[in-house]
Amino acid sequence: MSDIIRLLPDSVANQIAAGEVIQRPASVVKELVENAVDAGASSIEVIIADAGRTLIQVVDNGRGMSDTDARMAFERHATSKIVRADDLFALHTMGFRGEALASICAVAQVELRTKTADSEVGTRLIINGSKVESQEPAGCATGCNLLVKNLFYNVPARRKFLKKDAVEFTNIAREFERLALVNPDKDLTLVHNDAVVHQLLRGSFKHRISDLFGKCMDKQLIPVSTATSIVSIDGFIGRPEHARRRNSLQYFTVNGRHMRHPYFHKAVMQCYEKLIPADQQPNYFLNLTVDPATIDVNIHPTKNEIKFENESAIWQILMAAVKESLGRFNAGPAIDFDMTDTPEIPVFNPDVYGEHDVKIDKSYNPFDAPAPESSNGGGGVGYRKPARAAVLSDWDKLYEGFMSSADSISLTSDSVEATLPIEDTISDLDTNESGTTVLSPTSSTIQVRGKYIMSPSLSGVMVIDQHRAHVRVLYERFLDQMRKDEPGSQNVMFPEVMDLTPSQHATVQSISVQLAQAGFELSYLGDRSWSVAAVPAMLGQSNPCEAVMRIIQDAEDGVPDSADALIQSMALSLARSAAITAGKRLGAEEREQLLSELLRLSSPNYTPDGLPVIRMLSEEDLAKLF
Repeated sequence: MSDIIRLLPDSVANQIAAGEVIQRPASVVKELVENAVDAGASSIEVIIADAGRTLIQVVDNGRGMSDTDARMAFERHATSKIVRADDLFALHTMGFRGEALASICAVAQVELRTKTADSEVGTRLIINGSKVESQEPAGCATGCNLLVKNLFYNVPARRKFLKKDAVEFTNIAREFERLALVNPDKDLTLVHNDAVVHQLLRGSFKHRISDLFGKCMDKQLIPVSTATSIVSIDGFIGRPEHARRRNSLQYFTVNGRHMRHPYFHKAVMQCYEKLIPADQQPNYFLNLTVDPATIDVNIHPTKNEIKFENESAIWQILMAAVKESLGRFNAGPAIDFDMTDTPEIPVFNPDVYGEHDVKIDKSYNPFDAPAPESSNGGGGVGYRKPARAAVLSDWDKLYEGFMSSADSISLTSDSVEATLPIEDTISDLDTNESGTTVLSPTSSTIQVRGKYIMSPSLSGVMVIDQHRAHVRVLYERFLDQMRKDEPGSQNVMFPEVMDLTPSQHATVQSISVQLAQAGFELSYLGDRSWSVAAVPAMLGQSNPCEAVMRIIQDAEDGVPDSADALIQSMALSLARSAAITAGKRLGAEEREQLLSELLRLSSPNYTPDGLPVIRMLSEEDLAKLF
């Protein structure tokens, strides 16, 4: 039997490795910009054509490379960042593996022009699919000018599965934003198809945040700063009132490197636990500085996952720092009492007292006359001891309404509140004006905590999530009208203005036709600002900007390829915006109508994105409870 194990050619090995490092055009931008930062560049320009498919060009004014270094830089595991394994625990650079350039040139056509400051002439290097085609002297400025053309040209499967240009450029813009946040001391420019998207001048961290995400961010941020022997934390957190349901701005950096860290994210979220609704997320931009020897960045090829030696201690310090900032800037919760389902306590009113009660002379002023001598030594000026009958009458009024009639019982639990006559059944419950569930001879549903609707069925009890049920109903209604091109529009009395980020702006441009077909009327005002003049009539009283932003955020996750898929995505976004929210009290007729419309649908059990709408409690399930 002949030997079957052999070494792969370098070109094949490079293409395999490129699949981990270079996942999409945004990965190329990340690697090249980080190389420019490591080279000491103070100005970096990123030029994109066709969302990176045709061209990704990065121009910097860093140290540049010699002829030999330019050639060696594209060899696998060739790097100037580390020499030995111990250097991994004293890293001060973004890159260190020596894989990025080798991976890029394995799946693209690369041209490099570079020159050092002490050289009179630079070098021009052309590589095509890991094969060096030419290297010759060339005139160029100090630094590097690297062009990546026709990405994945020799890997058709990878190129085929790239998303639409709007989606790929959105990913590039997000990667550029992360790079810009960790390098506020650099001048950074992003150009897409000859249009300048970002032109950022070096400045403070707060200025960089405002330049990237809008001037309105300046008033939404609270500074965070603390220093310990384990970690130093600085940056900004968002005020609770500016939390977002989707697409929140959440950034962690450690030693100037962007990272994802779910454990630290949980620490920040716990600080906001009582300040924002459960379905919202706060903004934060937090920089951690630690001893490089206490972290390990060599976890994943993208270097976004980092292990910390003192993770638990940093978690506690981070949580304390965020809480301290929220409290110092009065971002904590105000005292707010829950008035839902509270009884009305009678207040003393002299005008309604009976004939046996004390009469009060409201015109009497005790300061107009001298104080009479008191025979009993107490009671004060003009004091008269009230009769015992009056006192008892006061207590009777106070407890009036708390006590129910003798033929009824009061049921209270964590999920259902009801007042039931003994002879009636739970299927006849309704909700009164105060929100308490009471008897109604005509209703077959009850509402629980303003979130769920319960209704008897042949096999047990149906429990319906009212928000998801309304989303399901509205989705079918919106989808039907949008497919018939009959959405209808209603003008907004005062057009509202939205300031978008570059990625959001690009998304709006890509779906502007579909937005118009859905009934929106948007006008571009310049500088990534859009006004909303009309919205679909189906939206009712929903916030116009919130509805548009929800569509944008859903589309940013991936613009569907087909027109019908995009219409479905927009219908779902509109349904979520217009649906009743959890906590809204519904009358008996409203509940019956919602349930009737839901059960008439062909697929009532799940929302369009697969979330359950109806759960059944069978007789066996109910029996197990007892």
